[in-house]
Amino acid sequence: MPTFEVLLAFAITTWVFAFIPGPAMLYAAARTMAGGRKAGFMAVLGIHIGAYVHIVAAAAGLSVLFHAVPMAYTVVKLAGAIYLIWLGICLFRTQSANADDLSTPPARSARKAFMESIAVEVLNPKTAIFFLAFLPQFVDATASLPVWAQLAILGTAVNAIFTFADVLCVLLAGLIIKKVKRSSGVQKLVQGIGGTILVGLGVHVALQRT
Repeated sequence: MPTFEVLLAFAITTWVFAFIPGPAMLYAAARTMAGGRKAGFMAVLGIHIGAYVHIVAAAAGLSVLFHAVPMAYTVVKLAGAIYLIWLGICLFRTQSANADDLSTPPARSARKAFMESIAVEVLNPKTAIFFLAFLPQFVDATASLPVWAQLAILGTAVNAIFTFADVLCVLLAGLIIKKVKRSSGVQKLVQGIGGTILVGLGVHVALQRT
C-alpha cells in the first residue's frame, strides 16, 4: 500500500474536495427542498450506490473509454444532462399539482429520489473521469496489493467521505425546510428552487466542454 505520507495527502485532498459544493451536493439539497429530509437522505444513498459503478469501472480500467472515445463521453454526459432537466421539470409539475397540499411530501418522493439518484450518478461521466484522474496518484504500483484492489479501496474511501459531506448538506437543507414548514407559500417557493437547481445543473452539465 502507499506510504503514510501519501495516504495522509490522499485523506486531506479528499476531505477538501468533498466539501467544495458540486453537482452531487446541490442535487441532494434540491431533492431535500422538493421532498423533505427523508427524500434528501435517499438521494444521497442513491448517489453513493451509483458511484460504485464508476469505482468498479476505474478499478477495471473501463473509465479509460471516455478518454479513448470522446463521443461516448459526450453521449453519456448529454443523457445525464437531459435526465436532470427532466427531473427538474417534474418537480415543477409536482409543485403545481400539489399547490393545495404542500404540508406533506408525497409518500413516493423518497423512493423516487433513491432510484432517480442512482441513475443521475451513473449517467455522470465526470465522476468516472474524476476517479480515473484522482485515484492513480495515490496508488503504489510496487505494492503487494494489486493496483485494481488499491483503486477499489481508495475509491470506496472517497465515496464514503463525499457521502458524509452530502449528508451534512441534507441536514442543513432540512433545517431550512423545517423553518418554513408552516408557510405553504414559502414551501412552494422552496420546491420551485429545488426544481430550478436541477434544471440549472442539467444545463450546466450539457454546456460543459469537458
